[in-house]
Amino acid sequence: MPMDDGLVREISAGLSQRGVRDHNERLLLSLIHRHGGLPASDLSKRAGLSPPTVSSILRRLEAEGLVSKGEPVRGKVGKPSTPMRLAEDGAFSFGLKIGRRSAELVLMDFIGQTRGEKVLNYDRPLPDTIFDFVENGIRNIRETLTQDQNARICGLGIGAAFELWNWPDEAAARRAEFAEWQHVDLRAYLQDLTGLPVSLLNDATSACQAEHTFGRGKEFRDYAYFFVGAYIGGGIVLDNTVYEGRQGNAGALGSLRSIGPNGESMQLVEMASIRQLEQRLEEVDLDTRQLWSDPESWTHLSRYVDPWLRQTAQELSKAALSVCSVIDFEAILIDGAFPEVIRLDLVDRVRRYVTTQDTRGLITPRIEAGSIGRKARAIGAATRPINTQFML
Repeated sequence: MPMDDGLVREISAGLSQRGVRDHNERLLLSLIHRHGGLPASDLSKRAGLSPPTVSSILRRLEAEGLVSKGEPVRGKVGKPSTPMRLAEDGAFSFGLKIGRRSAELVLMDFIGQTRGEKVLNYDRPLPDTIFDFVENGIRNIRETLTQDQNARICGLGIGAAFELWNWPDEAAARRAEFAEWQHVDLRAYLQDLTGLPVSLLNDATSACQAEHTFGRGKEFRDYAYFFVGAYIGGGIVLDNTVYEGRQGNAGALGSLRSIGPNGESMQLVEMASIRQLEQRLEEVDLDTRQLWSDPESWTHLSRYVDPWLRQTAQELSKAALSVCSVIDFEAILIDGAFPEVIRLDLVDRVRRYVTTQDTRGLITPRIEAGSIGRKARAIGAATRPINTQFML
């Protein structure tokens, strides 16, 4: 059953047999989440369920505090219709991003609003630092909630590089420090520490999930997504679903092949990451931390940012066409841990560079800006527990 705009495939219809209450509840919650509120009559048509079945499920979900009635909408004829919406306080989840330069912890409610946030900047992420940050951050955020809200926290999602001990371009001494992560079961440790169900996914996949759920994902059925952080990563969406792959590592776009300045074989992560900009600043003894703590610095440092933007745009234009040679993506979305003005400039440059590339045999994709920004990885991580427990 296609959506009205024809761009996104509709969620599969429900089942009417006994014993599938959970599936049908998830189906209605997913439809309401996608469309921002629908009356029971529309939900019945989209879900393929009878009106009495839908009414019964909605009453149950409302009693459980998961949905609420919106303001009645009066049509041209007949009685006003009452849309059902997700209840803001219906469920909560924590999302944790572990990045190369910072960790972010957010508490997200059932409709995707951030209700609490903690940020920790550091030179390098080590296990004890991260675990102290998570323990203190969750405790502090929980103290701001009511007893009922605390009871509705359904889990913690973690967005992190799968090999935290294997950062590129690090000195031997730092690699030795990062080696501590090899002996840490991150998911199990944080589950014991927090007492919450914990899910783990790649940080760039987390960012892609945030864009797909709360950003521009509804506009496109199939697209590739690049997130430019300290190290660039990505994700892919197929048939309106973030595709994680057999081992959760699909969309590892930072590993795409590139060519270095001397003709040597390199990866995209070594050519189009914020780490390259940091290195430019280190060479002239400028503090790199300002890139992460002061958004205005990107404008003040234009002498160094502009050459980095030019190189990154060139690399992304080639990478965009490379991924489209495998799957004819409708669009390429680009976001990153930088101010919006930088994101828009980068996207504009990529568009212009794509027009200069040899596109024979390819269907040129749209090049579009993402919309979530720096918090995408933490927000995407927070969607996982809610999706797992409440959505299809």
